[in-house]
Amino acid sequence: MISDESDRFNPRDPKPADAGKPSKSAKRREARKLATQALYQWHMAKHSLNEIEAQFRVDNDFSDVDGAYFREILHGVPASKVEIDTALTPCLDLALDELDPVELAVLRLSTWEFLKRVDVPYRVVINEGVELAKVFGATDGHKFVNGVLDKLAPTLREVEVKANKR
Repeated sequence: MISDESDRFNPRDPKPADAGKPSKSAKRREARKLATQALYQWHMAKHSLNEIEAQFRVDNDFSDVDGAYFREILHGVPASKVEIDTALTPCLDLALDELDPVELAVLRLSTWEFLKRVDVPYRVVINEGVELAKVFGATDGHKFVNGVLDKLAPTLREVEVKANKR
């Protein structure tokens, strides 16, 4: 058998230019994490969005974050709050003001992505929402978030969900 040595790892080989850099999806994931925290702060402390954004940009390293996406979420969710809450309410068995504030922030962010970012597949929106709830929410909060987003997806992304079930 002839062996091709070209595929062997050589530590002296130059690294690709993009080695060690986070992917676009990883940068968006970090943007969602920071945006969840910022939306929580907005909901709880009622500070201005510009003040919160400035604080987050000073207090966090944005080198591995999609800063534009963070800003879009942070300003987009409050701007669409009525539309988001109207879409969410039928999928809840509690009133919005009875929800855990962390889960509410995650649900609002995810609902905003369903509504405003059709370039993000609905399964990605659900997965990212569940992961955010696992990181920041209560012990079983991710199960609640998953259930709500599963109910919401066919309503807000009907064509995409139906196409995926074929």
